[in-house]
Amino acid sequence: MNDDLRELYQDVILDHSKHPRRFGALVGATHTGEGFNPLCGDRVKVYLSVDRQGRIADIRFEGRGCAISQASASLMTDMLVGRTVAEAEKLMGGFLHLVKGEDAADLKGDDRERLDVMAGVSAFPMRVKCATLAWHTMKSALEGGQTAATE
Repeated sequence: MNDDLRELYQDVILDHSKHPRRFGALVGATHTGEGFNPLCGDRVKVYLSVDRQGRIADIRFEGRGCAISQASASLMTDMLVGRTVAEAEKLMGGFLHLVKGEDAADLKGDDRERLDVMAGVSAFPMRVKCATLAWHTMKSALEGGQTAATE
């Protein structure tokens, strides 16, 4: 990766960290999950509203942590709104391969382009947990973190 591209990716990560998209609680969430990384103290809570067709109608997050964990959560929520649960899980699989430095051939087009900013994390194994915390929390919420919808 050339220096200009690396700098651009760092700028994107810092922007998502300082100005997270879809940050805050979601009233009426159908699923919630909480994640914690004891190694560095990152915390995240993910709120999802899944409609009857299995589509993520809305997704938000709250939490605190390093720039990588916050940027990853922001990117994730920005990318998953409007997708089906199956599409979200497939995207998560591709993302996990990407940040672990594995073949991420299942990430295509715009998805690959948007998530490539996190590919450099693979060079820092201790930071992979930071990058994946929100994604694992989202999956946990979908698998069993149903909450009563409140208005």
